[in-house]
Amino acid sequence: MAHHWPSETAFTRVELEVQDRVCPECGRRMHVCAHRQRRLFTLQGPWQLLLRIVHCPEPTCAGHHRVFNPEGELAISQPWWGIGWDVFAWMGHRRLSRHWSVPQIRHELRDSHGIELSEDAIEKHLRRYQTMLAARHQDLDRLRAAYAETDALVLTIDGLQPEKGHETLYVVRELAQKRVWFAEPLICSTEAEVRKLLVRARELAEQIGKPVACWMSDKQAAFVQGVAAEFPGVPHRYCQNHFLRDVAQPVLAQDSHAKVQMRSKIRGLRAIEREVLQQKEAILEQPLMEQPALDVPPKSADPTTGMSDVPANCLPAPLASDVVLDYCAAVRGILNDDQGGPLHPPGLRMTDALGQVQQSLQRNLEAKKGGAQSSNWRGWPSASIGV
Repeated sequence: MAHHWPSETAFTRVELEVQDRVCPECGRRMHVCAHRQRRLFTLQGPWQLLLRIVHCPEPTCAGHHRVFNPEGELAISQPWWGIGWDVFAWMGHRRLSRHWSVPQIRHELRDSHGIELSEDAIEKHLRRYQTMLAARHQDLDRLRAAYAETDALVLTIDGLQPEKGHETLYVVRELAQKRVWFAEPLICSTEAEVRKLLVRARELAEQIGKPVACWMSDKQAAFVQGVAAEFPGVPHRYCQNHFLRDVAQPVLAQDSHAKVQMRSKIRGLRAIEREVLQQKEAILEQPLMEQPALDVPPKSADPTTGMSDVPANCLPAPLASDVVLDYCAAVRGILNDDQGGPLHPPGLRMTDALGQVQQSLQRNLEAKKGGAQSSNWRGWPSASIGV
């Protein structure tokens, strides 16, 4: 469906003509026979293209019924597209380089450039971008140019499975130039199926004229047998990441057990949040003059936790409730963080982060006026988080 342009849209008018006006059949100069208008989105604003179409004026010429469009049109956009190449490249870069989501791309196009595109249209253009990018990466001339100064190849293969039961995406990469050669999903990882990928890698290495010095993988049985058959005499090394992960497995098991123990000691986050929200609503319903005033000026936020070190009993009631909710959100985020890997076990990171929260809470307790018993004088929950 054609895009509906508002009547007040201000277009930049661009006129395009055919550069070569000589008829390829009879050699006569071709004349303008029609005009075609086209509107599209660009990063510089809406454009309106005026295309002058030409044909041979000689009725007896074999090319009389053939028309020619301006060559410059393809430098601005593909036929039937509603966007220019600049918008197309902008979307592909945000999606593949910066890992933006489709809704995020759509909102940025609308807010920053005034371009209204549906999510379906963006997804369609992104599929085209990925197809073009894959074709460019597999172009043999570009591969030969990229590996012109490389003496030998170091290839690696690994499988990526999003969820159990789904197809596994096997990726073959070259480490000398840090380049992905190709990727292919396989339903099963039998030796026969995996060997097809290794055959394709061997043929590609032969086409660019470079020897394979080494293979690297997690040494699955299918990988070991396939590499030995297709690359006889080529060393097959164990992936350092998999090796480190296997060596660190006992440590990671103890780290996982420590995380379970820490999570078991930290309970009641949801109960605290629910009680705080109920009391906050009750206080906000009071007249503004009856709400407690600020006792001391607020201090700067704690650089370690992002929380303010002003005690809850020194803040207005609604603001104090926000501080409690921020602490609960920070603790929940720490408990749900499972990143880190073998070199930075998540249990150790969790211990350090919870320690910073505990130090921030202790500073608030020490700064209270009237002792620990006064912390509840405004009706805030007395429940505490045991860190």
